[in-house]
Amino acid sequence: MSSITNVPQKMAIPLFIGNGKISYGESPVPVPGEGQLLIQVKANALCGSDRSQFYDGTTTTPGHEASGIVVAAGQGTKTAIGTPGVVFLMDFCGECRSCKQGFTNQCSSKRADYGFSHSGGYGPYMVVNENVFFAIDPSIPLTEATILLDIMGTGGHAVKRAQLVHKDIQSVLVVGAGPIGLGVLAMAKILLGFNMPVFIMDFVQYRLDLAQKMGAIPVNLANRSIKQALEEAGYRDVDVAIDTSGKTAGRHAALEVLGQRGVLVCVGHGQELNLKVSSDLIAPEHSVLGSEYFQYHEIAENHPLLLSHMAYLQQIITHRFGVDKIQEAYELFFQGDTGKVVVEQ
Repeated sequence: MSSITNVPQKMAIPLFIGNGKISYGESPVPVPGEGQLLIQVKANALCGSDRSQFYDGTTTTPGHEASGIVVAAGQGTKTAIGTPGVVFLMDFCGECRSCKQGFTNQCSSKRADYGFSHSGGYGPYMVVNENVFFAIDPSIPLTEATILLDIMGTGGHAVKRAQLVHKDIQSVLVVGAGPIGLGVLAMAKILLGFNMPVFIMDFVQYRLDLAQKMGAIPVNLANRSIKQALEEAGYRDVDVAIDTSGKTAGRHAALEVLGQRGVLVCVGHGQELNLKVSSDLIAPEHSVLGSEYFQYHEIAENHPLLLSHMAYLQQIITHRFGVDKIQEAYELFFQGDTGKVVVEQ
């Protein structure tokens, strides 16, 4: 194993003990085995998927949107010590039918979900298999590097899923203006053109104001319906609706304004979707797709886009906290008046 000399043997880690409480404990710094890297974590972004860990507790250290620097490497690795990069959530096998076609987010022999099944990015150090590490341009600040993950990765993947079945997209609706919704908005603008009309609906005015700054047409559902907002803007329907809310009501509202040949992409986990097959699917030839995380190779595709659109994408990160303030970070995040919140180390 190769490593730098000042890696400690023990580290302080946050303990997610449940009931929305975080305390601190101590753990050995993990040692990378064959094919593994030890990452000194520099930043990890909060995600709505952490909700159950924060409120119900977990025995692993959460954090699945991590960036950091390689400080030790096991045998058989090729990544140089000191390399900065980000960690892909899903430890894909690389050998199954899905992986061989690039569908690494659908690996049938997945070995880990970092931050869930294995300790993640809220500890000072984490061990990952080398295949899930992506080296970044050193000019990218490591907090901003987290944008490559759920923001650009998940957001862009959802847009690309819609493009599979709709080749002439002229309007987009995003359901939910949380961090993933803002990521979908940003990637819709970057991938489809900044002149693409993107409606975004939510109840949280803070997030809608941020979405408007990023070029969206905001719809506060406390004041008007999406139908009314479309009519006011001169639209009858939309070509693509991407749901990040996970709410039945949000998905149904999107279906009601989906035009012929329209696509509903479901990103947010949660509640059910009820369909009237004849009127919701067959007659208008609607498509309903799922979109789970993204594929590893998409990080490489998005990397130059982050470099060229850094100032635009940086707007999504609204709050930064030290790891000693992680309790405060989560409390603020789940109140809703934030964009992306990042814990820095």
